[in-house]
Amino acid sequence: MPAIGAFTFVLHSHLPYARLAGRWPHGEEWIHEAAIETYIPLLETLYDLKDEGVNYRLMLGMTPTLAEQLTDALVLEHLGQYIENRIEAAKQDIVHFEKEGNAPLRDLAQWYQQMFEKTKWLFNKRFDRDIVGGYRQLQEDGYIEIFTSVATHAYLPLLAQDSSIDAQIKTGIASYQRVFGRKPKTLWLPECGYRPATVDEDGNDRPGIEHFLAENDIRLFFSETHTITGGQPVGVAAGDVIGPYGDVKRRYTIPDTAKTPQRLATTYQPYYVSDSLRSDKTRKHSGTVVIGRNNNSGQQVWSAEWGYPGDFDYREFHKKAGTSGLQYWCVSGEDVPLGEKNVYQPDWARYKIDQHAEHFAHLVWDLLSDYNRETEQFGIVCSTYDTELFGHWWFEGVSWLGKVLRHLDSNSEIEMTTASEFITARPPEAVLRLAEGSWGTGGTHFTWDNGATHWMWQPIHEAERRMEALVANFQNPTEDEEVVLNQAARELLLLQSSDWQFLITTGQAKNYAIQRFSQHLERFNELADSVDDFQPARKRAEELWEIDKLFPDIDYRWFGTYTNGK
Repeated sequence: MPAIGAFTFVLHSHLPYARLAGRWPHGEEWIHEAAIETYIPLLETLYDLKDEGVNYRLMLGMTPTLAEQLTDALVLEHLGQYIENRIEAAKQDIVHFEKEGNAPLRDLAQWYQQMFEKTKWLFNKRFDRDIVGGYRQLQEDGYIEIFTSVATHAYLPLLAQDSSIDAQIKTGIASYQRVFGRKPKTLWLPECGYRPATVDEDGNDRPGIEHFLAENDIRLFFSETHTITGGQPVGVAAGDVIGPYGDVKRRYTIPDTAKTPQRLATTYQPYYVSDSLRSDKTRKHSGTVVIGRNNNSGQQVWSAEWGYPGDFDYREFHKKAGTSGLQYWCVSGEDVPLGEKNVYQPDWARYKIDQHAEHFAHLVWDLLSDYNRETEQFGIVCSTYDTELFGHWWFEGVSWLGKVLRHLDSNSEIEMTTASEFITARPPEAVLRLAEGSWGTGGTHFTWDNGATHWMWQPIHEAERRMEALVANFQNPTEDEEVVLNQAARELLLLQSSDWQFLITTGQAKNYAIQRFSQHLERFNELADSVDDFQPARKRAEELWEIDKLFPDIDYRWFGTYTNGK
């Protein structure tokens, strides 16, 4: 039967930059955990699907900081050591539980040992210690599209200088080209943080985020649901109406068709994003396209109340063995205390994976079918998630995702696609001015600017202005000055990372985040002072380069004053 609509998973992969930033409980261990629980299992699943002849498509984002770390020889060496440590921890648990006479936990420890030994084989043999290369080949073979993000996952709406927004984007694109050997088509806005065109306190135009993307040849980005449809978190307008799919809708216009009635905006269609710079009224839109996150499919996984990961038979994330840190228990029930969790049963979990994968595939068909019947249009469902949700937070998630792809491939009424393929085949017909917001708490900027983090923004903004001044003052630097200025630019990019505010707000690693933030600020000012004093600290800059080894092709001039693309 002919397809009635299209579907794609959109998986956004990101971790803080943690190379040589310590191991447990923070630092490189974040990378190692995610690699063995998410990135390697997902790679295995996607290659298995390919070998089985499943004609799947999906979007996989990989931020520059993550890609740079997963291609770093030292990080990969430490990852190999981490896998060996996990194998040894499982072996010790086998002995420990055998002595206790606890057969169920002993059997699970043996199961873990086998799983970690398989991970070791996958890492060393099947993928030749090249995780990123494995994904790159899937992109070359046409199964996935790898999209990029800004350099250090900076929260763009809160940056003070447009030069910083542009430099974050340029650095991210340069990193992607070096790692993946091609230019990216799509860019993930960190935290789906979006800001439309505004006018600053001095009456100057500040372009919307879409303007910077268009200037850097980015065709597509993704947005949170409410920035497309309107709704309670941000941008509620009087007269909003409830659409047939449960979202509060906003109106959009179709260009050059003044007599055409306005229609309701929806996440089932792509839109050109309005470019409303006062200085260029001739442009109908930016040329860059946005697609919104489908809320109905997304909540099937994200929802804390009724999402799949909360099933009682799935592995409990928060309870860990004091001997090894391994997780031997299941969710067990609603509000069951950690001390009363039942032992995890992998066979029971596999049964639930099958059920939930089939349910999700039916849900996608229902959503597309309802939309097609109501509008007579061919729509797309983009289900958007953090990649680390699968495998790391939701242990069974990677297996679930693979089974969903198998189900969808068998349904001829659902077109498996990537978002870029979709907009190439079916370009947008409408222009939309997006509302400001994010996918953070309340849909606002609160997660990154609140009572606990507000103090961080003044130093960031001062550093941004100082970097602009350095570019203006050192147009023709000496070799030593250029080395120092490029390293100062790296420190500024790391200072701007949204990870520091996120970790403080969520309380996951407050002291670590403050330490890293302060460290990069001190390094930036130290390097900037040396250049301003005409005594460029090249040796110090080279020492800092050896610590991070990040963005080797950076050009500090990207931080030059930005004036509407000039």
